[in-house]
Amino acid sequence: MPRFKNQADDTEGILELEEMEEGPVRMERQHSLARHQITQLRSRLDVQDNLEELDVVEGEGTCKRSCFYWWKYYVLDTIGDDWLFCLLLGISMALISFAMDFCILKLQETHVFFYDELTDNGFLRYLLWTLYPLLCIMFSVSVAQVISQNAVGSGIPEMKTILRGIVIHNYLTWQTLVAKVIGLCFSMGSGLPIGKEGPFVHIACIMSNLLGQNVKGFKRIFSNETRNVEMLAAACAVGVSCTFAAPIGGVLFSIEVTSTYFAVSNYWRGFFTAVCGSFVFRMMDVWISNEATITTLYPTNFSVEFPFDPLELVAFSLMGLLAGLGGASFVFMHRKIVFLIRNHGHKIFLHKNKFVYPLITTLVVMTISFPDWLGHYMGGKLTQKDSLQHMFSDQSWSITTDEDIKQVWADPNIFVSLLFFIVFQFVMTAFCVSLPVPAGVFFPIFVLGAAYGRLLGEAMTSWFPDGIHEGATSMFIQPGGYAVVGAAAFSGAVTHTISTSVIVFELTGQISHIIPVMIAVLIANAAAQWLQPSFYDSIIQIKKLPYLPEITKHTRLVNKYVKDIMRTDIIFCSYESTVREIQEMLLTTDYRSFPIVDNSVNMTFLGSIRRVFLEQALDKCLRYNQLQSPCVSYGDLKDLEKYGDRPVVDNKAAIFGSITRVRVVKSRIFPPVTNSYTAIFVP
Repeated sequence: MPRFKNQADDTEGILELEEMEEGPVRMERQHSLARHQITQLRSRLDVQDNLEELDVVEGEGTCKRSCFYWWKYYVLDTIGDDWLFCLLLGISMALISFAMDFCILKLQETHVFFYDELTDNGFLRYLLWTLYPLLCIMFSVSVAQVISQNAVGSGIPEMKTILRGIVIHNYLTWQTLVAKVIGLCFSMGSGLPIGKEGPFVHIACIMSNLLGQNVKGFKRIFSNETRNVEMLAAACAVGVSCTFAAPIGGVLFSIEVTSTYFAVSNYWRGFFTAVCGSFVFRMMDVWISNEATITTLYPTNFSVEFPFDPLELVAFSLMGLLAGLGGASFVFMHRKIVFLIRNHGHKIFLHKNKFVYPLITTLVVMTISFPDWLGHYMGGKLTQKDSLQHMFSDQSWSITTDEDIKQVWADPNIFVSLLFFIVFQFVMTAFCVSLPVPAGVFFPIFVLGAAYGRLLGEAMTSWFPDGIHEGATSMFIQPGGYAVVGAAAFSGAVTHTISTSVIVFELTGQISHIIPVMIAVLIANAAAQWLQPSFYDSIIQIKKLPYLPEITKHTRLVNKYVKDIMRTDIIFCSYESTVREIQEMLLTTDYRSFPIVDNSVNMTFLGSIRRVFLEQALDKCLRYNQLQSPCVSYGDLKDLEKYGDRPVVDNKAAIFGSITRVRVVKSRIFPPVTNSYTAIFVP
């Protein structure tokens, strides 16, 4: 007798044939067992259409074929589709991120190259210094306006809305992807204080949506709304991680800025996608940029034995408070700038013409940052990444041996240069992130916070040149540690997130300042949340996106009921509604949809109909002028055959039912119709 055994608990249905009988009994038993196996597989996998090839055929090898298709359809389609989707998403986003960074770097290097080459003529240097970014910004604006206007801005506020269940049409299309990638490369390549993180989250979500739509093996993910939202959440995580090579901080940051409630079961998707993206992103540096190994983006060498004195925690706490006030001020200033452009006297000049405001802003920013003028006192020639590397320097700038730092920040002195840089970065970032181009806010405010922390760290070093003495121990102050704390605190205050502390640890590779960073971030968040909404929530309010904010117990709305805010004079449709009533309803209201009830007495809700569909039906009804005759005769029915399906109404145009073409033809066997019913065309 044939004997089978199970391979494992999760591979039920895979049977290994160990003994076979001779003759027809062997074939019959083999086919019977194969049919039973296929039935079990179909019931478990629920892929009836794909498993048609598993039908048993005469001859040998049936068990081998069933095992092959079990692997193909069970392992790849049921178990592996999520893993494979996350893997492809992470790798593709890492490649896109690396390519974009390369293009942005070359555009910025070209800008500096033109400035360095023209050493004889100061006017030409200024002209090229301002004209080159101006062309980049104008091209970015043109791409966003021509290809897809949804590419403008950060993208995180809209994704926060989409993950709450709101549909924003044409926001995750390939046109938006092309406009976002090209526009972001040129807007950041211009040298303006613009970030990559927010727009890249949007790019990752578009890639996730396109993979689900166009790849045949992933269409089940796209068609399932729950799984599609889970993949979009994972895409948000990989968007952050591929920007900073910070998988842990990327997952936590994406959860904080996009989700109020997060499914723990989706945790592994976010981490797996983020790790794949970060790994490939950093390996590209090893393979192409000739780095020795995978390292952090901004390595530091802070002292691990004595990173800070306990008394410095007071200074770090004060830093957190000031960062919270500064973050709230930044959000307030940005919102006022947007409202000023939109609502005041110059809105025709600035708001309606999409090119005037970017032109003026770019011209002013690049004029102020011109290295031969005010830019000489604030590191105007440096890119944002170069500035951040200087801020995280281990040594104090007053005693450093790094000639690059001395050349940029020592004239007239480090305190004046840092103060100029902070003020300029604060104001200009608020203006630049409001431009109609793809633009993020996180990295500019991260650099701004690092400069703010560096200023306080250098001040502490000048006040305590020999370190803080505590007994017989003297601990020297590390200004770079203050820059790390300031970057995490200020960016956390603007975005209302705690995960910036994790991001800064992954960026620098140091956790020696974990306690000061956490204290400063928590205090900054408390102060900022008390004063202003987060930057992303502020944009949601500005754009009036359909997003429901969280209602806490401290708000007055906690005791509000629906009856307190609802409207009672509702406009509705019913089975008794006449064509005239529907026409008057459309003419006197501007609602986008109307509820449908059974009648005006019971008011039982049956559904809703969109205004556009109702207008189309009414237009076709009135176009054929079907309400001229109060009754339908046998001859009328004969003429109505060509119209097909038609509803039946009474003399008041109240709908009772419908008459199909077949019923019209069959009605010839009956006497002529004499009741007062009229047939009306329905598309």
